Amino acid sequence: MMPGIRIAALVLCSFLALSGCADGTAEGTQPRFADHEGPIVIGTDGSPQSRVVAALYGELLTAAGHRTVAASGTYASPVDTAQAVVDGRIDIAPAYETTLLRAMPGGQTLPGDMEATLSMALPPGTVALPPAAAQGGIVLAVTKATAERHKLRGLADLGTAGPGLTLGGPAAGDPDAPSPAALKKAYGVTLRPTGRSGTADVRVLRSTDPVIARDGLVVLTDPRSVVPPEHVFPLISAPAVDPPGRTALARVNTLLTTAQLAVLTSSVDAGQAPGEAARTWLRAKGLLR
Repeated sequence: MMPGIRIAALVLCSFLALSGCADGTAEGTQPRFADHEGPIVIGTDGSPQSRVVAALYGELLTAAGHRTVAASGTYASPVDTAQAVVDGRIDIAPAYETTLLRAMPGGQTLPGDMEATLSMALPPGTVALPPAAAQGGIVLAVTKATAERHKLRGLADLGTAGPGLTLGGPAAGDPDAPSPAALKKAYGVTLRPTGRSGTADVRVLRSTDPVIARDGLVVLTDPRSVVPPEHVFPLISAPAVDPPGRTALARVNTLLTTAQLAVLTSSVDAGQAPGEAARTWLRAKGLLR
């Protein structure tokens, strides 16, 4: 067996061995590869972000002529919803690039080619559709005053700010949050860690955290990709979503930016029904009548 094929086979076997059902138990359900029958079942991990993205998918598929239903109950995490798609318990769910790959022991990322990475890692019958512009991962941000004082636009600019800046924030403990050592290696900057402190000079936040818009924070660019990508995309069971359905889902890709996703997530977090938020946004963007 050729080395590349052997690696792909090992990644596939590792992924299929994952457990992660909504109730935390393994079901051993096998993927479905027969022609799809019945409505498309949409799953969510229960977070406001996942719920509103799932609602966007549902509205677009319904408008394309598909019958859709929500899965009974929610899953514990994006990894669990991905496993449910692979097992055939649901047909589609929001997924995130690095989170999905992290769930695959031994999974490797092909630099600059996430699409090929996911294609190689996912089992037959499960497809990662093209991602939206929106990311649901980690960002590093500073206040406008700090950005103006030190002329900061990207992480590389932190090197000219001199020592003494601190690094911390609500998402500092996230697996994707860059450490001071990683930032020093990539950009030659020295930052003093402060854990989850919300008053750090350089704040570690989720990209959809409402504080970014509320406080007018400046998100620093990361040209060397110290923070791994977390674009949201539809993970589907191939037999469930036909080409017209996939085309409908792709319509949201360029319009759903991180800032737009943050607004939608905040609306749901504040109590608006995901379906209502999704319909309002899709109509405003001309994607739904």
